Amino acid sequence: MINAAYLHIPFCEHICHYCDFNKVFLKGQPVEDYLKALDQEMKMTLEKHPTNVLDTIFVGGGTPTSLNEQQLYSFCESINTNLPKSDTVEFSFEANPGDLSIEKLQILKDAGVNRISLGVQTFNEELLKRIGRVHRAKDVYQTIENAKKVGFNNISIDLIFSLPSQTVGDFKESLTEAFSLDIQHYSAYSLIIEPKTVFYNLLKKGKLPTPGEDIEAKMYEILMDEMEKHGYSQYEISNFSKPGYESKHNLTYWNNEYYYGFGAGAHCYVDGHRRSNSGPLKKYMDQINSGNLPILDDHKVTKAEQMEEEMFLGLRKTKGVSISHFIEKYNQDPLQIFKKEIDDLAGKQWIEVKNDNIFLTKTGRFLGNEVFQAFLDVV
Repeated sequence: MINAAYLHIPFCEHICHYCDFNKVFLKGQPVEDYLKALDQEMKMTLEKHPTNVLDTIFVGGGTPTSLNEQQLYSFCESINTNLPKSDTVEFSFEANPGDLSIEKLQILKDAGVNRISLGVQTFNEELLKRIGRVHRAKDVYQTIENAKKVGFNNISIDLIFSLPSQTVGDFKESLTEAFSLDIQHYSAYSLIIEPKTVFYNLLKKGKLPTPGEDIEAKMYEILMDEMEKHGYSQYEISNFSKPGYESKHNLTYWNNEYYYGFGAGAHCYVDGHRRSNSGPLKKYMDQINSGNLPILDDHKVTKAEQMEEEMFLGLRKTKGVSISHFIEKYNQDPLQIFKKEIDDLAGKQWIEVKNDNIFLTKTGRFLGNEVFQAFLDVV
């Protein structure tokens, strides 16, 4: 059963130096035509792959709130018309601090959106400029104040650490500011420098002073300790929440469950297939206007791949992989299939097997990627 949907709005008013998501400058783009194509893609997909109700809908980008008020209203109407929602749906919108007016917040609230995720990244003004962000710290406080005023009580912010020239002190200050917001959820990631980004080009030229692995590890340790001190539970490598405010949408990915993906460059996992959509806007819209789903790539996931994915996605969660759930799902015991890998990683004290769960130790959380790679191409 499909319980989740991701929708992609690729428009941005500014492009950040670290971003490698599918995005375009907003100015001069066929926004209305794109929203019509998105509406059509939802209709065509639901006809082909119906579901009962969705427990989570997540609108990401790009910058979904770069849409003007009329476009935002129409887009929300389109979602509510096409996608069946459960009574307890988590309906999230990504936004940038500073471009989320009271009017836009009210449109979202009236449309049933009940979770806001803000791309804050850092509270250091110099670092914000250096990474290509145009908002300032005051915009974060104002946006969150406005969101609470309109009635949002499930608010998340993203933070990035190990930014160019960022010190441990800078990061501690950002965390202090973040905790002053009194919100329900934090996501915090170390900077990954991806190809085709401004930062990648600077790095190749030797012009990007990154803090280095030791400082990055120190920042991550501080992050985990401070979150725990402030009453936020780490339920996944990079995610922390007050009890009951874990992101249902992100848990869909880590639980290796099916989800729809709508929009240019979006990915989905439906009926045993992982598919990705065409990224360029024109190609995406042309395919839909010709009566076809805008599929760029379609991969049928083998049972062996599913089991490997169950391990390396599930291990991102603090509680890890449930052995009984794995057996129920695949009719195989992970402790037997992955015996060598589990013994090896447990010997290094990177993972632990306890009762019904296989999970990362605290040390293992620092070495997540190495742990996950151990489960690739095993079966």
